[in-house]
Amino acid sequence: MSDEPQPQPEPQQQPEKGWAPREPLAADAKKPGRTGWRRLVPTWRMVLGGFLIAAVLVVGGFFLGYHLVQIPAANALATQQANVYLYADGSVIARDGEVNRENVALSQISQDAQHAVLAAEDRDFYTESAVDPQAMVRAAWNTATGKGRQSGSTITQQYVKNYYLRQEQTVTRKVKEFFISIKLDREQTKDQILEGYLNTSFFGRGAYGIQSAAHAYYGVDASELDAGRAAYLAALVNAPSQYDVITHPENRDTVEDRWNYVLDGMVAEGWLEASERAGMKFPMPQRTTLSTSLSGQRGYIVNIVKDHLVSEGVVAEAALDTGGYRITTTLQKDKQDAFVDAVNDKLMDRLDKKNRKVDTYVRAGGASVDPRSGKVVAMYNGIDYVKQYTPNATRRDFQVGSSFKPFVFTAAVENGSRTQDGRPISPNTVYDGTSERPVQGWSGRYAPENEDHRDYGDITVREATDKSVNAVYAQMAVDVGPDKVRRTAIDLGLSEKTPSLDDAGPSIALGVATASVLDMAEAYATLANHGEHADYTMIEKVTRNGENVELPERTTRQAVSRQAADTTTAVLRGVVESGTATAAQTAGRPAAGKTGTAEEDTAAWFAGYTPDLATVVAVMGQDPETAGHQPLYGAMGLPRINGGGAPAEIWGQYTRHALADEPVKSFDLRLQPGAWKTQPPPGDSSTGPSEPGDDDGDTPGDEDTGDGPTGPDEPEPTQDRTDDGGTGDSTGGTGDDGGTTGDGPATGDDGAGGDDDTGPGGLTGTLTESGRRDLW
Repeated sequence: MSDEPQPQPEPQQQPEKGWAPREPLAADAKKPGRTGWRRLVPTWRMVLGGFLIAAVLVVGGFFLGYHLVQIPAANALATQQANVYLYADGSVIARDGEVNRENVALSQISQDAQHAVLAAEDRDFYTESAVDPQAMVRAAWNTATGKGRQSGSTITQQYVKNYYLRQEQTVTRKVKEFFISIKLDREQTKDQILEGYLNTSFFGRGAYGIQSAAHAYYGVDASELDAGRAAYLAALVNAPSQYDVITHPENRDTVEDRWNYVLDGMVAEGWLEASERAGMKFPMPQRTTLSTSLSGQRGYIVNIVKDHLVSEGVVAEAALDTGGYRITTTLQKDKQDAFVDAVNDKLMDRLDKKNRKVDTYVRAGGASVDPRSGKVVAMYNGIDYVKQYTPNATRRDFQVGSSFKPFVFTAAVENGSRTQDGRPISPNTVYDGTSERPVQGWSGRYAPENEDHRDYGDITVREATDKSVNAVYAQMAVDVGPDKVRRTAIDLGLSEKTPSLDDAGPSIALGVATASVLDMAEAYATLANHGEHADYTMIEKVTRNGENVELPERTTRQAVSRQAADTTTAVLRGVVESGTATAAQTAGRPAAGKTGTAEEDTAAWFAGYTPDLATVVAVMGQDPETAGHQPLYGAMGLPRINGGGAPAEIWGQYTRHALADEPVKSFDLRLQPGAWKTQPPPGDSSTGPSEPGDDDGDTPGDEDTGDGPTGPDEPEPTQDRTDDGGTGDSTGGTGDDGGTTGDGPATGDDGAGGDDDTGPGGLTGTLTESGRRDLW
């Protein structure tokens, strides 16, 4: 054994506790796996996991979207409505606003119309949920993949799109539509949603909402739609422009197929009897729809009525601009049409604008008022609102001329005025009618000339009115007092803001004031109504969303005494019968009125009335380029246009047609005491100046006693006139003139009575018999 150390064997490593030695794997022993196409198929675990993840995302996304998407405010287009302006009979004058929509309650839409729309768009509306996910997904997919506009929405979804969202076809909008529809279905009833849908849907012809559509296609309210017409409107929702069979007759077959589909759906749902359905024929819409534009007289009327609503405090301007008001005016369609026809026949059709430059200046304005109610029943403002913007019935920039003179005489009677030498002013008061005679009793010098510089010498007030003598009326204005004249004119109906009405002095009598045609009609209506004044109105009723808007309470007042108004009427009868306005006799009934001409003949007026109607017509001259006032010399091929020409002719034709269905009525007048007493001329020494209040014992304001004639030259007539134009038993007074008593009318210097029945005669027939005073 060797002494060298021997190598020791390495100690054998013990395995740690808990571990066992691993057997080496065989080289060809591999873990089994999926091979080939199997590797492309997800396992059940993957499918289940993916489904669970998707479900979590969908549910989570739904709740997230439900809470994130809020019901927004309505879009601007959906809330815009038109204001609808109506004639007194309910027919439409015009609609204003950018959107032709008039919202109505569901109760104002016929059951047939409601059912027709449900049959066309969503027959399960009342029983199913607010959304149809399958149809919505399909529509969204088709839209996203460029397959064109797709719908597939419920009525609730369509309403949400119309009222809350925009019309773009995007996935984002569809998602919002989905969530808003669900929320809305929880917050509103089905009836509320259907009402909103029917008021926001577009039907073509510019009509939004079924009420506007009913008017646009059939000229009726939505409440009047029957099944046939309702089915056509329901069909229109699908393709409004293409389904209008008037503008697209080539689509008639397609439209009728859709119409039949709607009606068959109504039958299937039990909303329409099969027997009624069987006899239906396609209801063609009206070929020419009622224009809702502002052309013709419509634009004038709309703007005047809007101004009236605002000025009277009925509706604030900002509120009116939001739309939705249904405004029934006092205008009567037949009278409005008659006014337009009269202006065209007697004026516009006689112009030759190509060969006469002055004819291009011609404008016309008119207004007609019911004397008893103050209601404006017709207006004429110009040939066309879109061509001549300024409304000629309400403008205040043309002098009224001699049509103002009756206010001077009314003021004289009302105030018991006397001439400079103390004689009471009455129809028979004699004045000096010399042209350019200086006015007496005025601090400055004023000497107006008469028309054509004509001298009349001594002339009665009645004759001076017939001939429109400036010298007489300028003096009378001073005798009365210009301030009193101004006050009377305002009391009768002129605006206190009338230009040139203040501080006019004696010239106030010649009509230097520039009142509007409508102002003058209101004032003359007060004379026709025996001095009782009612502020004019153009508004009968205003509603919004079915609710009445309160109108100001209207009152009447006695502006001037009945005797002052009636005596003026008696004098103005002569202007029509034998004065400057005989052309007005074409009205065919008793009438009173006064002509007028502005300085330099820039305007000609006729203001007249019957017991039933007061109407004023003015023909004006205005340069269409500069808007400056222009004389009308040579217009219509005539030397001049005066109030007794075209204005009186227009008045006569209009009044005849406007009152065609009304019985002829006579004036029932109570006159100033001693109204027809003959007076001596100024400066006559045979009788001294009368003392104030000395008029045969009568004082101004006393009733006419009708006791017979009060002077040697002219009787105080007392003929009875009934309202229907008939003649009662008349008794002429007996007196120094040898008047007779019997069944016939009284006679006197005025000629025969009975003027109301037999045509021009005199003023005597206007007095009421004293024996009938118990009926006054």
